[in-house]
Amino acid sequence: MILLVAYWVVYFSLHSLLASLWLKKRVSGHWPDFPYRMAYNMLAAMLLVPGAWLLWGIQWPALWAFSGFWKYAAYLLQFLAIAGFLVSLRYYDMKAFLGLKSANEENFTISPFHRHVRHPWYFFALLLIWSQDMNSGKLVTDVMATLYLFLGSLHEESMLLERFGKSYALYREKVPGLIPLPWKYLSEDEARTLVK
Repeated sequence: MILLVAYWVVYFSLHSLLASLWLKKRVSGHWPDFPYRMAYNMLAAMLLVPGAWLLWGIQWPALWAFSGFWKYAAYLLQFLAIAGFLVSLRYYDMKAFLGLKSANEENFTISPFHRHVRHPWYFFALLLIWSQDMNSGKLVTDVMATLYLFLGSLHEESMLLERFGKSYALYREKVPGLIPLPWKYLSEDEARTLVK
């Protein structure tokens, strides 16, 4: 358990450090043509392998399992999260996300999902991780991942504020960060006006 906690602390800390504007600027200052975003994604994926082994390669004590109505409700949440993620892909610039082009070329846009929550992918991730059967290893991982998504969203938003300024600040005032709230969202017209 201590090893699992230590692993996630190191992984999430390294992930945040590598995502920082400070480090990106340092690297691009020395190597302007280095494909930073692509290298970042590849390294993040490779460094998940030890965590996956710790999580699934060890028999952790079971804590709870959904059954009856709750089992189907959990399946429905998982399906909706995966479907939402797949549909949302059409609203992201995947070339920029994968590092195939500069993220600096992206403009401020508000997708239908972003009208209801500032970080749709994080919301879908939270739905997925908390709608599954739980063991002690997964509970530790999910608590730490939830904390990281919250802190990561704050870190990401500081970069978005620096990049898009007042437009993003106004958007952040009107739309919740991780969990959609029925009374707090942007209409299509409001989103269009804010982007302009």
